Amino acid sequence: MSATVTAAPHQGVPLPVKPSQPRDHSDHFFWTYTEEPHRTRRQAIIKAHPEVTKLCGHEPLTKYIVLAVVTLQILCAVWLRQSPVLSARFLLTSYIIGATANQNLFLAIHEISHNLAFKSPTANRLFAVFANLPIGLPYSASFRPYHLTHHKSLGVDGLDTDLPTSLEAFFLDSLLGKAFFCTFQIIFYAVRPMMVYQLPLTSLHLFNVVAQSAFDVLLIHYLGAGALAYLIMSSFFAGSLHPCAGHFIAEHYVFGKQTLSPRTPSNQPPVPETYSYYGPLNLLTFNVGLHNEHHDFPAIPWSRLPLLHEMAKDFYIDLPHHTSWVWVIWQFICDKEVGLWCRVKRETGGRNVGGGGKIK
Repeated sequence: MSATVTAAPHQGVPLPVKPSQPRDHSDHFFWTYTEEPHRTRRQAIIKAHPEVTKLCGHEPLTKYIVLAVVTLQILCAVWLRQSPVLSARFLLTSYIIGATANQNLFLAIHEISHNLAFKSPTANRLFAVFANLPIGLPYSASFRPYHLTHHKSLGVDGLDTDLPTSLEAFFLDSLLGKAFFCTFQIIFYAVRPMMVYQLPLTSLHLFNVVAQSAFDVLLIHYLGAGALAYLIMSSFFAGSLHPCAGHFIAEHYVFGKQTLSPRTPSNQPPVPETYSYYGPLNLLTFNVGLHNEHHDFPAIPWSRLPLLHEMAKDFYIDLPHHTSWVWVIWQFICDKEVGLWCRVKRETGGRNVGGGGKIK
């Protein structure tokens, strides 16, 4: 099994949240009426291990890693500028090096969205635009408010854009449907947020679009369209059937046999909402696998999440976790008990970060 579903002895009991109105659960999501678990556990950890708060703060190493990966991607684009897009050299480099590098940059932007690369919020915003360049399409400015809302409104229907919609879950609830979703999930993650609610445009969005467009135009002018094609292909593979892309599914989809009904009453134990992964691919992905730890303490940077895990191991040792992102993808596609319906949703709670959405 890739996931172990057990209850941690000290993880705390999420507080009940009264639904705004009775709901007919005609879908198959796991609807809950409890507060998201991370705030409860964070408070319990701080009470038991107050020293963990010293781990908060930015990580200077992040900017050097980003600079190195951006440089690597530009060099690969130069090398492949005249290679046919469907050649073995182009495709293998895009998949092995490019996808891994751009997944790293996706997650660098994730770190930067929490202001963990610099002390200055402005420096973090601008640096995220720089980290965005090899991805080929502008998204860093939009990612931040959507992602912070995901933290503040975990599982809240209509606010957490990480949740699949009922339409997605209904039409893709099959082996072929899930295979299609995993192959093109980068497109779903890019388009879905705009379908749930739209953000107000800001000067940062404009700067992100202008900077990315200028970079792409210069790349084509000096290196040719093949160079940009390499970066776009890298981004596609990074969110497709790639080992590092397993984290998209591993983080919040419910794995393991659940004895609870999707119509779970509030007096039943909660279905696990977040899963961690402690394997070697964390070395390439800013420790995003330590996802329970990250949601518990989003102000702790990637480099110190293992220290948090060790300090508060009594809270994390028995939480559900994955042992392989590759196995996660395989199980998600092939296991009839796992699919897009396997997400925990709640009707109320949380808040919108950055405006543009109706807060329930």
